[in-house]
Amino acid sequence: MPTTSPINATTENDFDLIVAGAGMVGMSTALWAQKEGLKTLICDPNPPGSGTTSGSACTIATYACIPVNSPSIFTTLPHLLTSRDSPLSFNIRHGLKNPRWTLGFLNNCRSSRVQHISQALGKFLTHTDSGLDPLIKEANAEDLVISNDCLYVWSSQAAFKSARESNAVRAAQGVLFDELTPEEVRQLEPNLQQPIHCGLHFKGARHITSPQELVSRMQKRFEQLGGKVLPHSVRSCQPDTNGVTAYLDDSTEIRGARFALTAGARSGQIKGTGAEQLPLGTERGYHILYPDHADLISRPVGWAEAGFYATPMADGLRIAGTVEINAIDAAFNTTCTDYLQRKSKEMFTGLGAPSEKWLGHRPTMPDSLPVIGYSKTSHRIIYAFGHQHIGLTLGGVSGKIVTDLAQDRQPYCDITNFAPNRFSG
Repeated sequence: MPTTSPINATTENDFDLIVAGAGMVGMSTALWAQKEGLKTLICDPNPPGSGTTSGSACTIATYACIPVNSPSIFTTLPHLLTSRDSPLSFNIRHGLKNPRWTLGFLNNCRSSRVQHISQALGKFLTHTDSGLDPLIKEANAEDLVISNDCLYVWSSQAAFKSARESNAVRAAQGVLFDELTPEEVRQLEPNLQQPIHCGLHFKGARHITSPQELVSRMQKRFEQLGGKVLPHSVRSCQPDTNGVTAYLDDSTEIRGARFALTAGARSGQIKGTGAEQLPLGTERGYHILYPDHADLISRPVGWAEAGFYATPMADGLRIAGTVEINAIDAAFNTTCTDYLQRKSKEMFTGLGAPSEKWLGHRPTMPDSLPVIGYSKTSHRIIYAFGHQHIGLTLGGVSGKIVTDLAQDRQPYCDITNFAPNRFSG
């Protein structure tokens, strides 16, 4: 049971809810809370949505119930770590310095655990639209949403065969898709140049043409409703019986009845929340942008073996993906963007040089499930982070859940599988 301290117990609260982190999860939390009448403050030193949210593959991936954890990792890892054509990069020194995350990740690659994780994600993803769509409408951002499905393609029979079990899990979770022949894939996307053995067509999938613009419009609506934004980071916080004191980087102290920790991969850096004790890791991801080639495809296309998406964006063709397990503040790894550039030119002809190379930090727990719920430190502190590859997808539903918890309501959907205390011991 979370504990509280009596310090400052009589201090009046400035806000009903303080939100730390203004990415998709944080801004969704703030907008849901303000919509429901909570006096809300959101703190982030950077423009809302400008971090990891801005550089994602931009898919509303309601089909993404398959975790990075996989039983095949034990046989494929040597190849993934040594091949020039691998979407995975692993800093062994970083892994050895963080054995709790590394060993926890491998432990969750067991078949029984992967099945549990897939079922938990699949069930949670069914609530995506109820969490996200009201915010898109509230922010007047319907023009940023494209409903034109999504494709996965495999270039080899062996790779597609190895994915059959995962695709069966998707089907069991209610994901709607058609299996396509190479000819059917090319009918949908004739500009694809790589070898194609088979494809999956995820029906009803959507994507966002500019995720930062979406979050910016959410911020604008949040402020119109009376919400407040401060361009500062929260350094630490201290809960007590009546609320939480947040200490900002400019030495400001702010009181809130509740504190929502939605700072993504940096959530563990805010002292006093209890999140410092959780095994939060970072999957660093990269993208490159070809500004004049958005018209090469009409929907996101994921190349399965290559580990990335090609997505038509408002500002060009984005090639986004790869997984780098490394320290959050490690130097930019040009090997990853070189890989994306090389593979994208196998996928399309005439691309030229990319105009942008970007690095972001996916917050990832060892079991690829988010952490959502009350901190063991205090019920005044609420967690919502660790959404790994699907923060854009699950930001809305997570924000709605935090708003429920901030008002001592039962969450509108089950969050048992995301309990922070699942890592105890």
